[in-house]
Amino acid sequence: MPEKPVPVVVLFGPTASGKTALLEKLFCGTGIAAEVVSADSMQVYRGLDIGTAKPPPSLTAALPHHLIDILDPSEQFNAGLFASLADAACASIHERGLLPAVSGGAGFYLKTFIYGTPDSPPSDAAIREKLYAEINNGGNAALLAELREADPESAERIHPNDEYRLLRALEVIRLTGQPLSSYAANQGRRDGYRFLLIGLERDRDALYKRINSRCARMFDEGLPAEVRTLFSKGYTPRDPAMRAIGYKEFFVDDYDGGWRLSADLAGIEALIAQHSRQYAKRQITWFKNIPDVAWIKLDESQNSTDAAAAAIRKRIDAFIKE
Repeated sequence: MPEKPVPVVVLFGPTASGKTALLEKLFCGTGIAAEVVSADSMQVYRGLDIGTAKPPPSLTAALPHHLIDILDPSEQFNAGLFASLADAACASIHERGLLPAVSGGAGFYLKTFIYGTPDSPPSDAAIREKLYAEINNGGNAALLAELREADPESAERIHPNDEYRLLRALEVIRLTGQPLSSYAANQGRRDGYRFLLIGLERDRDALYKRINSRCARMFDEGLPAEVRTLFSKGYTPRDPAMRAIGYKEFFVDDYDGGWRLSADLAGIEALIAQHSRQYAKRQITWFKNIPDVAWIKLDESQNSTDAAAAAIRKRIDAFIKE
């Protein structure tokens, strides 16, 4: 890191809150020279385009994005790796005289980038793979019961459908014999950066309608064909990328050591929308625990994004001049 702290804008909000549209209005043709570092845990994967709502090529041509399409679906990605890659991207952007803008909805990744990696053991691939097998075979209930017994404090904080945090807590227990709650989280922001934190808010009912509309649009754009292509290449929920919302719902366990694709597209779409709404609720909870955030309320009016962009640009201008 350079001696002088690097200024970084961090823009976050739940899925379908309007981050991509706002980035375009903030940085395309506005005089603020920036590049985006994607803080999305699934846009890193090649071939997962529609279901992860990747920004369109027209936007990335005008506003370069980093950490998109960098891994195959079989490769693991985690918060520590994200923070390391985001550090490198921000340094490169800053060295070229541009403003790094970290944007996404992965709350744990963002918190790790801002505050650093918690003082807990690194991931263990063998234990994690065994846990994935258990959750695929029996669901979350047995694993959640195990966590409640071994680490009730973490179990109280983790939503039953938050698969990543559930598996991480059990991984630490099985690796070390100690509960994850016994490891101290970092409290202060990382050295080497100045952060401007911008959070997007929407009325909950309006956000859920946007999520439902996005899911329907994904099917219209060819999400089932995208999943079939990935499946034809041998990717299944055994691969990290295929456990993402928008992909795992297509798969049916054939109880013979393999997988098949469901033909119930209406049911799959409804399930993806449901899981996405649940995920958005968890994202909102994560974001509310991050202090010193400038919250921007969006609504469905035509000029809402324009007004939000204008307000944020004023904050960015003042932030850059500090």
